[in-house]
Amino acid sequence: MTPIAAQDIRLMEKAGQLAAQTLAHVGRFVKAGITTDELNRICHDFTLSNKAIPAPLGYHGFPKSLCTSVNACICHGVPDDTKLKDGDIINVDVTVIKDGYHGDTSSMFFVGDVSDKAKDLCDAAQNAMMRGIEEVGPGATTGDIGFAINKYVTKRGFWVVREIGGHGIGKVFHDDPWVPSYGKKGKGEKLKPWICLTVEPMLNETAAPIKEFSIPNSSIKWYETGDKTLSAQYEHTVLVTDSGHQVLTLV
Repeated sequence: MTPIAAQDIRLMEKAGQLAAQTLAHVGRFVKAGITTDELNRICHDFTLSNKAIPAPLGYHGFPKSLCTSVNACICHGVPDDTKLKDGDIINVDVTVIKDGYHGDTSSMFFVGDVSDKAKDLCDAAQNAMMRGIEEVGPGATTGDIGFAINKYVTKRGFWVVREIGGHGIGKVFHDDPWVPSYGKKGKGEKLKPWICLTVEPMLNETAAPIKEFSIPNSSIKWYETGDKTLSAQYEHTVLVTDSGHQVLTLV
């Protein structure tokens, strides 16, 4: 991907900040009894009120303004009339377009009292993301990121999703490079200063093959664990600087 022009770095920072604020706002409403469609409306309204565009809406036919992936859903869950219930875990994935630039972030949220296994999986996913982010810098490779993530996840006793990963981002929603959650040190694409990418490992409880499902009138697919066990994901948008990195989607 093309590095972001110096005069536009501030615009990318603003997009990242708004994405983080939107995610935090939606997260305040996650509770038993609310539907994922209601969370979608809250996200949509908040995004528009901040003079931004919800990037998922209409993207390759995706019908909603955010993704809500509950329990066994790995990613790209479509908001609907399903009510959250006590014990659920949910990934809320927000992407906004502000002044032409994308900010992309996601987090897990607990609905009431969740199991220790669910808490452990989510903790591992968040820490795996941070291990990957620590590798980001000029001259590092996507393989460095993936190696760090997978090494940590394996030690925690979980499995990374290999079929789906992070991506370059900026004026384009999904750009090069692809950022896998596994890899070899020194392999993959080399990171250049002033590009942005997402680090977003998806962790499953087991190694069961994942299942892919179609979304009506869209080329986007949603994914689920093959054995209905839990999945968890965290995501940040990260800027590669000339000496390291900057996480753009921190509140």
